[in-house]
Amino acid sequence: MPHHYQRPISNQEIKWYKDPPPEFGHPMLRFFEFDPEYVNLNHGSFGALPRPVQAAYDALSTQIEQNPDYFFRIVYHPLLNDLRARLAKIVNIETDECVMIPNVAHGINTILRNFDWHTDDILVSMNTAYDSIQHAVSYLAKLSVHPTHSQVILTFPASHSAILRQFRSHLEDLSSTRTGSSRIVVVLDSIASQPGVYMPWREMIKICNTVGAYSIVDAAHSIGQETDIDLKAADPDFWVSNCNKWLYSKRGSAMLYVPFRNQHMIKDTVVPALVYPVPGLTVTPFVARFYWNGSADAALALSVDAALDFRKYLGGETRINEYCRALALEGGRRLAEILGTQVMDSPEIPGELTLNMVNVELPVNSKSSGSIYFLLQDELLVRSKVYATIFSHNGRWWARCSTQIYNEMSDFERLGEVLKGACAQL
Repeated sequence: MPHHYQRPISNQEIKWYKDPPPEFGHPMLRFFEFDPEYVNLNHGSFGALPRPVQAAYDALSTQIEQNPDYFFRIVYHPLLNDLRARLAKIVNIETDECVMIPNVAHGINTILRNFDWHTDDILVSMNTAYDSIQHAVSYLAKLSVHPTHSQVILTFPASHSAILRQFRSHLEDLSSTRTGSSRIVVVLDSIASQPGVYMPWREMIKICNTVGAYSIVDAAHSIGQETDIDLKAADPDFWVSNCNKWLYSKRGSAMLYVPFRNQHMIKDTVVPALVYPVPGLTVTPFVARFYWNGSADAALALSVDAALDFRKYLGGETRINEYCRALALEGGRRLAEILGTQVMDSPEIPGELTLNMVNVELPVNSKSSGSIYFLLQDELLVRSKVYATIFSHNGRWWARCSTQIYNEMSDFERLGEVLKGACAQL
């Protein structure tokens, strides 16, 4: 029988949990390493590592270096299995349907490059896809044997129902013209990055299923921000999510879900992996392809376990995300009031585009100028030490604000005053 191993719990980690958690808002800043003068309203881009998770990561790193052979040949395997089981439970899948990867771009590239593409295949993406995903799609569309690239152009503000009508019409038109052997493969967002909007991704998967298209869900922002993820019910063909953004793990940790029915399609990974045999423990061929590539920092993925412990200490997923979403809705309205503009919202159901990220229009007249981005970035990051993502969409400039347990309304007010003054100078 295999031994059961647990990740090391350091004295520093125990110290952080000896008292009940403080109230959400600025009292939570004690758990993070932020510059005391900095206001972070951009958690969605890079995440922010809590101090207890950093302590756990450091303890894991020390354990690895104390005896690398012992760790990788005996300890790593059961620790990784336990972590995959814990993540699988959160999103309602089987343990051997998920693996750990460095990031979402790595996962989606792996999926796309494992399709045996033919010239009559169609690869569909959205204009709101993240840059690295758009690059992957563009690369495939330029190969000597490549699929046809078809893009769904979404403009916001828009309602979920309008998005679904446009998406359904686009796929049905493609389906009506394809040949018998051609395939439609769709890359879609669960929560888009720019604009930072919550998409009706479950319904979009159903539309894919109806027309016989493969669905690949870029869920980079989902785990840790959505509280009701049930992948068995949603039934995507592939689903990939970062753990370092909203789930609080170390950067370089993400999960890939491939249901058993599609695992035969993943014939190799971007970087081939290996598994050291452990008595009494076995892995499926699919899981083995992602185990460890021989040079990656194993503690990155295992930090997810400590992140989940931290979230449990805080009160769990519902408590965390109820606070963040309420602040995003209220803070977005306050920021728009300060700027004299508007929140990017659904014209049909207020708030349906917003989870923990809210987009607020900036009072800028210029339609499109890269200099606006750099001028505002310099003002926010260098001079004022407050930041939210700045982007251009649909002929207007916007600020995407991410809310976290360490934010309060005063953070939106500080951002608003800085942006109001900066935009007046443009």
